[in-house]
Amino acid sequence: MNIRQRHAVVVDLGFGDAGKGATVDRLCRSMGATTVVRFNGGAQAAHNVVADDGRHHTFAQFGSGSLVPGVRTHLSRFVLVDPLALAAEARHLVDIGHPDPFGALTVDRRALLTTPYHAAANRQRERARGSGRHGSCGMGIGETAAYALAHPEDAPTVGDSAVPARLAGLLSLLRDRLAGQLGLPAAHLGPPVEDCLTAYRAFAQAVRFTDEEHLARMLRRERVVFEGAQGVLLDEWHGFHPYTTWSTTTFANARTLLAESGAADDALRLGVVRSYTTRHGPGPLVTEDAALDAVLPEPHNASGPWQGGFRRGHFDAVAHRYALRAAGGADALAVTHLDAPARAHGLRLCDAYDFAGGEVRDLTPAPPGDFDRRQRLTDHLLRAHPAHLTRPPHWAGAISEALALPLLLTSHGPRTGDATFLPGPCSALAQAG
Repeated sequence: MNIRQRHAVVVDLGFGDAGKGATVDRLCRSMGATTVVRFNGGAQAAHNVVADDGRHHTFAQFGSGSLVPGVRTHLSRFVLVDPLALAAEARHLVDIGHPDPFGALTVDRRALLTTPYHAAANRQRERARGSGRHGSCGMGIGETAAYALAHPEDAPTVGDSAVPARLAGLLSLLRDRLAGQLGLPAAHLGPPVEDCLTAYRAFAQAVRFTDEEHLARMLRRERVVFEGAQGVLLDEWHGFHPYTTWSTTTFANARTLLAESGAADDALRLGVVRSYTTRHGPGPLVTEDAALDAVLPEPHNASGPWQGGFRRGHFDAVAHRYALRAAGGADALAVTHLDAPARAHGLRLCDAYDFAGGEVRDLTPAPPGDFDRRQRLTDHLLRAHPAHLTRPPHWAGAISEALALPLLLTSHGPRTGDATFLPGPCSALAQAG
C-alpha cells in the first residue's frame, strides 16, 4: 500500500449504519481534507455526526465533513439529487451554525434528479408488495434509477433545473408515465409540475453546477474524502437479492471517478464496520439476536414506516468478509461503536455459519447480473444460523484479524472526539494533513 496516498474512500462493509458519517468527519479533521465527494445514493442516506460541542446533524446529501470549517461538498454524477430534500437539510445546517451550506456545494450537472413523482411511485409499489416488502426508504431512489435505465433521454438531470421549459416537459412526461404504469391519475403522484419548477429554479440559482473537468481539477489541488452511502451488503450487483438498493455501494464508483481524473492509485480504501452487525428492514441477518435490542439502544436509527425495524445481531465476520470480496478488497478498517461490548455482555463474534447442511466460513459473490444465484444465496442465508460465537477479549483486534485488515481508526462513542487513529502504516494518510 502506498502510504503517500492523498485521498480516502469510505465504504460501509455491512448493511449501512456502521458509522460512515463520524468516520468521514474525523478523517476531514485529521488529514486536512477540503472537500467530501459523494459517489452513490441520494437523499435516503442518513449519516449521523455529533460534534464535540454537541451539535448533531443527519447527513443525507451534504458531505459528512460539513461541520468542519472550510470543508465543501461535491455531488458527483453518480448521486441521485433531490433538491427539495437538499433544501430541508441545508436549513438544519444553518440552524446549527453552518454559515452557507449551498455556497459550499457543487453538483455535477449530469447527476439525475429525484422528484416527488419518483418518491410517490416508490411508495405505491412498496405498498403493493404487502408482506413481501424489500425494505425501501420510500424516497424514490429505485424509481429514479429504473426510469433513467428505461428512458435515458428523458430522465431529468441537475442541469435541466437551469432550463425551466425543458424541465417542465420532462417532469410532465415522467409523471404521466409513472401514473400510467401504476394505473393512477397523475394528480395522485404529487404536486403540479409548475409547483416543482419553482423549487428547482431556486435550486439552480443557489448551487453551482459543474462539468466533467471539475473533479479532476479538485483532486489535483486538494485532499478529498469520498463518502459512500448505504452498505456493500445492499449493493445492487452483489447484495442479497431482492433486499438490495438501486445503487453501487462498493468502491467502484469512486474508483471510476479517480481513474477519470488521473488519480486511480491515489486513494486509500477504508472499510467501516460496527462492533456488532445491524440492518434496517427485511432480509438476511444471520446473527440477529433480539436480546441485544434492549441493551444497545439506537438514538439515531429509529424504525421507519418504509425501511422497517432496526435490527441488531452479533458481529458477523462471514457477512463482512463477503462484503470485502464483493468490493474488491480494502486497504484498512475503521471499527465503530466499540463501547457496545461493555454494555452488552452477551455480545459475541460469529466466524462461521451452519449453512445449507454444512459449516461455512466464507461466501462467494455471484457474478454481477446473476440474480438467480444471488436469490439462492439469500434463501440459504434466511435459513442459516451462527456456528461459532465467541467473545474476544479485544474486539477491535479480533475484528481486524477476522477480516484480515489493518486498523486505521477505532471509535468508542458518538462524538467525533471519540474516534482514535491507530499507529501503523495506514495512519500516515490521516497524519499527512
